[in-house]
Amino acid sequence: MLTEIITIGDEILIGQIVDSNSAWIAQKLNECGIRVKQITSVSDDRAHILEALNAASSRAEIVIMTGGLGPTKDDITKTTLAEYFNVGFKRDEATLANVSRIFERFKRPLLEANIRQADVPENCTVLLNANGTAPGMWFNHQEVTYVSLPGVPFEMMYLMEEEVLPRLKTQHQLDAIVHQTILTAGLGESFLAETISSIEDSLPSHIKLAYLPKLGQVRLRLSAYGGNEAELQTEINHYVDKIVRMLDKYVVATEDKPLEKAILDFMEERGLTLSVAESCTGGYLSHLLTQHAGSSSVFLGGGVTYSNDLKIKVLGVAPDTIDQFGAVSEETVKEMACGSLNKFNSQYAIAISGIAGPGGGTADKPVGTVWVAVAGQKRLVSKKFQFGSKRAQNIERSAINALILLFHILREDHC
Repeated sequence: MLTEIITIGDEILIGQIVDSNSAWIAQKLNECGIRVKQITSVSDDRAHILEALNAASSRAEIVIMTGGLGPTKDDITKTTLAEYFNVGFKRDEATLANVSRIFERFKRPLLEANIRQADVPENCTVLLNANGTAPGMWFNHQEVTYVSLPGVPFEMMYLMEEEVLPRLKTQHQLDAIVHQTILTAGLGESFLAETISSIEDSLPSHIKLAYLPKLGQVRLRLSAYGGNEAELQTEINHYVDKIVRMLDKYVVATEDKPLEKAILDFMEERGLTLSVAESCTGGYLSHLLTQHAGSSSVFLGGGVTYSNDLKIKVLGVAPDTIDQFGAVSEETVKEMACGSLNKFNSQYAIAISGIAGPGGGTADKPVGTVWVAVAGQKRLVSKKFQFGSKRAQNIERSAINALILLFHILREDHC
C-alpha cells in the first residue's frame, strides 16, 4: 500500500515554516504498514496543486494533503479539489454547527468567510475537526483515496489519529512493517558496509538495510515488509544479532535513540555518574545530556570553564600548565578532566578544550584543533581531533566525539 503526501503553502517553499507535518504523517502511516512513496510541497497555486494531484494519483493508492483550508483568499485547496473532481459544493451542517460553537465560545462574530468553511465539495465525506474550524475531507475517486487536512499541526494530528488512520485500517488490508535500528559509533559508513557486506548480501528481498550516517555515528536500519508481524520481528532479530556480533565494540545500542541517551542508559544501569568540564563547547555537551528526562540519575553537572582563569580557579588546572602548553593542549585537558572528576565527585568526567573558530587559530594549532579527555577512577585517556573551520560544526563534532570516547572507555571498563 503506497501513499503520497502533499503539503500546500507558499510559506513552506520560502522557508518561513518547516514542514513538520509530512514527517509526522509518514511516521504514523509507517506504523500502520503503509509505505510513503513520495513527499511533495507545492505553492498556493491552482495549476501547481492540480499537477501534483495528477502525478500523485499515478504513483499511489492514497494521497494525503495538508494546508490551504483556511478562510482567507489564499486558501484555495477546497476549490481546487472541487475542480479536480469536477463537482460543485454542498454546505455541511455539522461543520457549520462546529464553527458556530467555536466562535460563540470565544465570543467572536461569525463572519461570512467563516461560514463558508462549512462549504465542501459534493463528493467528499466530511471529517469533523473538533480542534478547529476547517473540516478534513475524504474522497474516494477512481480507486484512489484522497484526504485533505488542515495545515495547523495539532488539528492535522487530531484528524489523522481519530479519523484518517482508523478509516484506512478498515478500508485496506495492510501489510506489517517492522523496523530495527542499530546505533554504531567510531566506524565510518564505508567501513561498516564492507564489514557487514556478507550479511547484507544474504538478506531476503523483503528485508532492506539502510545506512544513516551522522557525525561519527551510523544508524543501521533494518526494515522488513510482509504479512505477519511476529514472523517479521523474528527474522529481523536474527539479522540484528548477526550484525551486532560482527561489529561488536562499535555497537552503542540496538534501539533508535540518540548517542547521549544510549550512554546515559548504559551508565544508569550500572550506577555510574558523570560530570563535565567544557571550554570550546560552551555547555553544548551538557545540553545534549540534560535534554533527556531522567539524566540527573547519571549527570551531576560540571563547569563551562571558558576562560583560563576559571580553568585554574574552578577545576584546579595548574597555571604553569597553561603557560607552558596552552589552554588547547593534552596537558591542560587532562588536568581539566581530573579537576572535574574530583571537584564534582563523579565516577567519570569529560573535558573539552579547543579552537572553535573562525578566529583564534595559529600555525601550530589551527582552527578546529580540539583536545578531549575522559577521566575515570582508574585511568585517564585523551585524544586530539582536527576538525574544519566552521564554528557550529566544530562545537557539535567536539561534543559527539567526546561522547564516543567516553562510550568506548565505558565498554572496556564495564563489559
